[in-house]
Amino acid sequence: MKQTYIVSTHKRVKVINLGCSKNLVDAELLLQQLQKAGYEVGYETGCETDGNVQNSVQACEQGHALGAATEEEVIIVNTCGFIGSAKEESVNVILEQVARKKAGIVKHLLVMGCLSQRYGADLQKELPEVDAFFGKFDWKGILAYLGAQYDENLANERLLTTPSHYAYLKISEGCNRTCSYCAIPIMTGSYKSRPMESLVEECKSLVARGVKEIILIAQDLTYYGTDIYGKNCIADLVSTLSDIKGVEWIRLHYAYPVDSAATSASTWVTGLLAVMRERANVCKYLDIALQHCSDRMLGLMRRGINKQQTVDLIRTLRQEVPGIFLRTTLMVGHPGETKEDFEELCAFVKEMKFERLGVFAYSHEEDTYCDRHYKDDVPQAVKKRRVEKIMKVQQELSDELSASLIGKAYKVLIDRQEGDYYVGRTEHDSPEIDTDVLVKTDVKLRLGEFCDVLIKDHEGFDLYGELCP
Repeated sequence: MKQTYIVSTHKRVKVINLGCSKNLVDAELLLQQLQKAGYEVGYETGCETDGNVQNSVQACEQGHALGAATEEEVIIVNTCGFIGSAKEESVNVILEQVARKKAGIVKHLLVMGCLSQRYGADLQKELPEVDAFFGKFDWKGILAYLGAQYDENLANERLLTTPSHYAYLKISEGCNRTCSYCAIPIMTGSYKSRPMESLVEECKSLVARGVKEIILIAQDLTYYGTDIYGKNCIADLVSTLSDIKGVEWIRLHYAYPVDSAATSASTWVTGLLAVMRERANVCKYLDIALQHCSDRMLGLMRRGINKQQTVDLIRTLRQEVPGIFLRTTLMVGHPGETKEDFEELCAFVKEMKFERLGVFAYSHEEDTYCDRHYKDDVPQAVKKRRVEKIMKVQQELSDELSASLIGKAYKVLIDRQEGDYYVGRTEHDSPEIDTDVLVKTDVKLRLGEFCDVLIKDHEGFDLYGELCP
């Protein structure tokens, strides 16, 4: 398709970001390029839909303004295409902007990201009002379309959309796993680690800007380095980053439960857990998506692990790092999941007592292994009931855990202020998806400040505390 290029005159652009924190980093990279090119930039985001962290109880909607105006010359929608609900949200947001364009509020509408990467040609036919579609990483094409030039010197520089005291650091792109249900490798390609030197340089740059918490993200942290160094290097990376002066917290999203060969229980744990145990600034927190527990379902999902190995791994994590909080994600309704499989999963959740847990219903995605070999045979209503039941179990476990924290003191990072409360997090909680600590005090606190907080009460997924004397 022939592309028509425009030259912006009013230089006002808003990026609407949808999906996971990896998409957020992509949006930040683009925003930096746009700002350097002279644009007044705005930003807003919708719910996070990454299957590794999706939590039906704690869905988030948050906007961040970076000079946003009510009328934009250009809107860029950064889409998500992970599961059906994410694709639906992306299309709905595009349609909202089409309506704004027809009303004369928006002059140009561009679409990028995962959905565009995978379905760009089809979308162009269905949504001719969109001026242009771009792939997931086509920042150069977007800049050229706007009549600007991509600056190679800004390749790893970003305009942060998070609060200034924390930032995501994406250590790789793509994925080499072959899970039955997942379309992410189709959209992002094979695993590509970023060189460690580049990550260290970016981390130092973030710290120099006031960032205190570095959240490492990748589709699979535990594969890091295998492709470029010939061995797993996640422990070396975390250790090196933890030595950087000014890094107060390092947090890890997302680990895969088996090693790079996907043939045995994990071999990455020994080195990484030693670093986590010995380094005070490496949070005792790990996000590790398990998806299921029954041997039959793990086989159908092509996860490369069985139930006993999974249980052994969880026990090892807790034994090697006392006090660690584990976040996991489970999938219900995968093709072939029986009532017995699901009940086994419920029993597993009760037994393992995960500190943080999210669950989502299987979504049948084109061109995946499931699409080629399985029938989507679990009714949607059944999937919904199973999601609700797992979350009810988790709510009860969360209540027990929260009650056990009353009377204990924690180092809390203050994220924001809401009404009469300062809202922060412990090292055991990731922003926007985990538990908040609400602190009511007459003392004026600064956002991004660490405080010692005594936990006094809990409600739902929230903790309430007061400053330690």
